[in-house]
Amino acid sequence: MSTVPVYTLAGEKSGEFELAADIFDVTINEALVHQAVVATLANRRQGTADTKTRGEVKHTTKKVYRQKGTGRARQGMRSAPHWKGGGVVFGPHPRSYAVSLPKKMRRAALLSALTSKAHDEAIFVVDRFAFDAPKTSRAAVLLKALQMDQLKVLVVLTDFNGDGNAALSFRNLPNVMTTTADMLGTYDTLVADCLLFDLGSIQLLQELKRQPLGIARWMAKQAQGGVA
Repeated sequence: MSTVPVYTLAGEKSGEFELAADIFDVTINEALVHQAVVATLANRRQGTADTKTRGEVKHTTKKVYRQKGTGRARQGMRSAPHWKGGGVVFGPHPRSYAVSLPKKMRRAALLSALTSKAHDEAIFVVDRFAFDAPKTSRAAVLLKALQMDQLKVLVVLTDFNGDGNAALSFRNLPNVMTTTADMLGTYDTLVADCLLFDLGSIQLLQELKRQPLGIARWMAKQAQGGVA
């Protein structure tokens, strides 16, 4: 098992945390990670692109010119696709791009992504996001102390209710994304240069990923005070 330093909000080292081998040191399945990323990006598509066919274009139905005697090719309506302003052939229409990936595959892909970040030494832990009030300057000081101010950072909170001040403090920084331990995804993990946990969120993450899939979701709702 590998260990990572634990820092205070001032950026000073205060201890070490041992990463669980079954979460942060698994065999990386690149093909599965690719599937998870493709599914995530596909599910983010709105699918609202739409073009008009020749039957939907608002044009007169009058024949352009007479059939014979002009020396030109015969033509019908102005709504034909080869005319400017005419309909579009085989253009996009509203549809769903949703891709479904089994829960076991999604979890395995996330563990591969976390393992990759652990191998790259891109996982940082602070003892607690103890923000008495929303203060972006304190969040900026922490990132600068950890030499993360120029990187794309994913801050992983225990939950948005308990860590509300931390979420409000980090969200104004242009290079920072926030999520919770139970909502951490493969794509967000990979697109970030580094991950910043506190002890509560990384412990919750390890506990959830060791549980059966249905129980893990139930535990996450209970931790947030929700109804299972």
